[in-house]
Amino acid sequence: MKYLSVSEIAKLWKMSERSVRNYCAKGKIPDAFLTGKTWNIPENSIKPDRKNKHIDKPKTLLDILKSEMNNKIKGGIYHKVQIDLTYNSNHIEGSKLTHEQTRYIYETNSIGIDESTVDINDVMETVNHFRCIDLIIDKANSQLSESFIKKLHFILKTGTKSSLNERFAVGNYKKFPNIVGNTETTKPEDVTKEMQKLLKSYNTDKTKNLTEILDFHYNFESIHPFQDGNGRIGRLIMFKECLKNNIVPFIIDDEVKLFYYRGLKEWEKEKGFLTDTCLSAQDKFKAYLDYFKIDYQK
Repeated sequence: MKYLSVSEIAKLWKMSERSVRNYCAKGKIPDAFLTGKTWNIPENSIKPDRKNKHIDKPKTLLDILKSEMNNKIKGGIYHKVQIDLTYNSNHIEGSKLTHEQTRYIYETNSIGIDESTVDINDVMETVNHFRCIDLIIDKANSQLSESFIKKLHFILKTGTKSSLNERFAVGNYKKFPNIVGNTETTKPEDVTKEMQKLLKSYNTDKTKNLTEILDFHYNFESIHPFQDGNGRIGRLIMFKECLKNNIVPFIIDDEVKLFYYRGLKEWEKEKGFLTDTCLSAQDKFKAYLDYFKIDYQK
């Protein structure tokens, strides 16, 4: 076997002679040996990995959410998002579960028994909403598509009363007309065409700002593509798109609920109502990020 000197190996590996000597002294180069004070290194030796090889820490909120989700971290921002987003989005739609009950279901995967009556449908939609949040985190960087949106709906409504009723096409677009307040929504026969048109327009640009995300939300809710669950699916999509575009997301809670509804109703005439409402909710979410010492764009 041919042996090379420290200087020859240093040139070959493009590093300092001192580093090569350190590798030899620490036994990181197999079969290297000393002759007097000179190291003899096999010519076919492989450069060792650095002991403290740099590993990038999660930088964005999305990175951190994915890391905490995959590592099943408790008590972090992922934990808080699961409970707060699920509780508030379901509560807006009529769920009677309390924030504490929602937290208990998430943390223990069981139902706490007390004097109150619990609607099993509310429980199912809570558990399903946790799974939806995992999906939007996992697929945050993916382009929005009909199949992804339908999958969210399928997960949200599986095992609920709706899934047992043929009128509710769980995981598919609505079969019957529906009304939001006093406003008619897109007819069932036109939903596919309108959703494809909306997605094609939205997916034209790779990066989005908050106004574009809110505009998509308004149009999605105007189409109201599903028989039930449109509000929750729409808010999940907004959260996903904020993560994708490194925009601080937000959670619509009771405090801003009525302003949120007003903002949707007035969007075409005045975009400021919904924008200001969501910015206010965003400020509250920034307080979470500050608490967990997570950087975000100011």
